Amino acid sequence: MPDRSVDLNADVGEGCGDDDALLGLVSSASVACGFHAGGPATMLLTAQAARLRGVTVGAHPSYPDRGGFGRVDMDLPAEELAAVVAYQVGAMTAAAALAGTEVRFVKPHGALYNRAARDAAVAGAVVEAVGAAGGAQMALLGPAGSELVRRAQAAGLRTFAEGFADRAYAPDGSLTPRSEPASVLEDPASVARQALGLVLDGRVATASGATIELHVDSLCLHGDNPRALDVARSLRAALEEAGVAVRPFIS
Repeated sequence: MPDRSVDLNADVGEGCGDDDALLGLVSSASVACGFHAGGPATMLLTAQAARLRGVTVGAHPSYPDRGGFGRVDMDLPAEELAAVVAYQVGAMTAAAALAGTEVRFVKPHGALYNRAARDAAVAGAVVEAVGAAGGAQMALLGPAGSELVRRAQAAGLRTFAEGFADRAYAPDGSLTPRSEPASVLEDPASVARQALGLVLDGRVATASGATIELHVDSLCLHGDNPRALDVARSLRAALEEAGVAVRPFIS
């Protein structure tokens, strides 16, 4: 059997769930930067906890939307959006340095992530901010096959494709909106089955029943899922049983 590995990442520092336990199961962590959740103290403590567990740290910037948990779409001018993202990445970079580690990647959150996946102007603003705040060594983690990943590649950034173990997919490869039924997978067996399909076959079943091809470097688990810890334990065990090693996508 060929050597297989995948990164397992979680969104953390959002004030929900058991981040400490979750960090013991994942290989990368996208840390909220204060604009949808978290704040200076949480950013520092989360980065410290990640460093102690050998977990790679990433910045998880969002629209300025604490009231909506970063899930409200906003029409911001490109220059303002670039400033908003760069501000958050810079703050997380400083917090990580204070914690004795560093930010290795950026992954947008929520509505910003989904908008940047399809909107060239928004994707361009995010890419500009990441390049300015993080330099050439900063990687970008984005939706597989998205406008965001294409823009980042064109700008010379290192890019990695993300897939979701706990979210339903639409036929075009985008995530099913959270407003629709069964958009979030909470059953550990269903999550493990979708993850293994992505990792071993490069394919995922959509909400319509069709199957699409999707290459991923990293699998995401949402830390705000009420069953996040159970799901993470089950998924980690399923990957190991299938001979898939869990390793950071960037080292």
